[in-house]
Amino acid sequence: MSTSPNAPVGIDVGGTFTDFVIVTDEGLQVHKEPTSDPQHEAVVDGMSELEVGAEAPIVHGTTTATNALLERQGARTALVTTEGFADVLAIGRQNRPDLYDLQPSRPSPLVPDERRHEVPERLSAEGEVLTPLDEEAVQRVAETLVDQNVESVALVFLFSYQRDDHERRAAQLLREVLPDVPITQSSALLPEYREYERTATTVVNAYVRPQVARYLGRLDNAIGSRSVRVMQSNGGTIGLDTAADEAARLALSGPAGGVVGALGVARRALDTDAPRIMTLDMGGTSADVALCDGAVPRTTEHTIADLPLRLPSTDIHTVGAGGGSIAHVDAGESLRVGPESAGAEPGPVCYGRGGTRPTVTDAHLVLGRLAPDRVLGGSDTLDMAPGAAREAVAELGTAVGRSPEETALGILRVANATMERALRRVSVERGHDPRDYTLVPFGGAGPLHAVALAEALGMERVLVPPTPGVLSALGLLMADVVYDTAQAVLTRADTLIADPSPLTEARTAAAQSVRSVLADHGPPDLALELDLRYAGQSYELSVPLAPPITSDHVAEAVNAFHERHRERYGHADPDEPVEIVALRVRGRVAVPPPELPHEPETAQPLDDARLGTRPVWFDNSGSTETPAYDRTDLHHGHAFDGPAILHQYDTTIVVPPGWHAHVDARQNVRIER
Repeated sequence: MSTSPNAPVGIDVGGTFTDFVIVTDEGLQVHKEPTSDPQHEAVVDGMSELEVGAEAPIVHGTTTATNALLERQGARTALVTTEGFADVLAIGRQNRPDLYDLQPSRPSPLVPDERRHEVPERLSAEGEVLTPLDEEAVQRVAETLVDQNVESVALVFLFSYQRDDHERRAAQLLREVLPDVPITQSSALLPEYREYERTATTVVNAYVRPQVARYLGRLDNAIGSRSVRVMQSNGGTIGLDTAADEAARLALSGPAGGVVGALGVARRALDTDAPRIMTLDMGGTSADVALCDGAVPRTTEHTIADLPLRLPSTDIHTVGAGGGSIAHVDAGESLRVGPESAGAEPGPVCYGRGGTRPTVTDAHLVLGRLAPDRVLGGSDTLDMAPGAAREAVAELGTAVGRSPEETALGILRVANATMERALRRVSVERGHDPRDYTLVPFGGAGPLHAVALAEALGMERVLVPPTPGVLSALGLLMADVVYDTAQAVLTRADTLIADPSPLTEARTAAAQSVRSVLADHGPPDLALELDLRYAGQSYELSVPLAPPITSDHVAEAVNAFHERHRERYGHADPDEPVEIVALRVRGRVAVPPPELPHEPETAQPLDDARLGTRPVWFDNSGSTETPAYDRTDLHHGHAFDGPAILHQYDTTIVVPPGWHAHVDARQNVRIER
């Protein structure tokens, strides 16, 4: 393939593999490198393998922040807060996610009691000083932090989103004693109300910040003086310095890249700027789903590792269903799949690495959907053990009184049911009809399950991208440079319609923050949103605010809120008073998207891609002799009816009976009823 030596490279670090994508004149050049520890070594090895030019810019997705939270391997963190509020982190919201659990337990706070420190100071909810900052108390806390050998500090004062001078002064005093310890100020990271969420988010950032900064520093040193942008949870990229300082913004770095990539592929394939798609990213451990109604879905509140994170992010729902999810029989003798996973080591039984418990991947192999000699294009070093996989599935079948094939089908049905519920949660439960959408599967396992899920949801179309196994890396190359911030408002809408000047002041402050962060990337386009709610409600909905900020535009935003509330919850009351909670400002510096391949209709016969046939099970009626194809030999214009199996370097695609597949000019495989 011909490619510029300095063409941008998308690099997405996953738990098992690090994926690389370069857009060439002839197509996508992809590569998978086993993820190393430390992770930057796999990045360097893959770039060397691909002979990436010395000046080629890098767009990077990383799991460093995610893993630090999931594994509780972050920095030794301290919390400094207003006197009387050290236990906010432990008290939380008193939620009970498992209503009928008689002995509920919560994960321990990231900062234990002995490292949560209070200092006398107090602001009112309106930002008035009630108690001045006790600077001597701050200095005493700083000396204690030295004795505690802390590696990072979260600084959260009550109502500091209204006025940040106490936090700024306290941070200055702490740095005089702890010059090498990073300090995260809540008023800089998250100037919004809700004390628990603001405290928790600031602590999360402090907890992962040193580890992320070390990783990005090592990466920067290893790859030389080249441009590096890092994917954030919100679906936009940012520079290394901001990514290191505000590391909590990277918690969904990889999954966000996949949604951006799916939307970018769909825009080209469906020839519309606003495609309606549902995404399915199924890897080895979990499946991430999202609904895109013409744009990347976003939320300002989500959880990761049972921790609230109130930062803008892609609205993704995750369930424990992946290729490595372990099948087992529960105490009620029912077949279960996941959430426990075999991971990469030892992995599924068929990997031959010591795994003994059957997984979803083993079930596919037993049913003939996977070919032992075509894992990662036949280039992987795995010594596939189909016999061992069959024995493991057969042993499980004995426990439920089914044959190996019936058991394997049952494993897939249970895994599919978990993912179907997830897809319904982001569609049906929010007032969207799945039949109006196209399903875009990716990840190593997504195309194996996509058509079965589409059938269960009544969907008519599945769009499989050219390189679904590395779509998250491709999505990195499609992402703009983005930075979000917000300013608390907490004022009745009718007051601001009469006098919108407080919104104008909030916009000026937020825009200044956005421009300073994006200064090295170019002048940003700014988009405004308002968080609104009915007076007395606990949660908000975001609606666009058209510039400039005028009384009429604020009134239009309030009307849009009523409609959004009706759409989301089924009711609205325009006579009820509305409160504007926050103003959000998003800065975007557009990045030219890569020019994806576009090929003419082929004259090559379909049989050139055919690999032969083999028996494959699709239901309990028995096996069906099914043709298999090498996807690299499938081109624009090739079409066939199911059943069929398509093998390629990074995934396997299943086209069951009753469905038709064809390859379009963008090298996508379109599968329709």
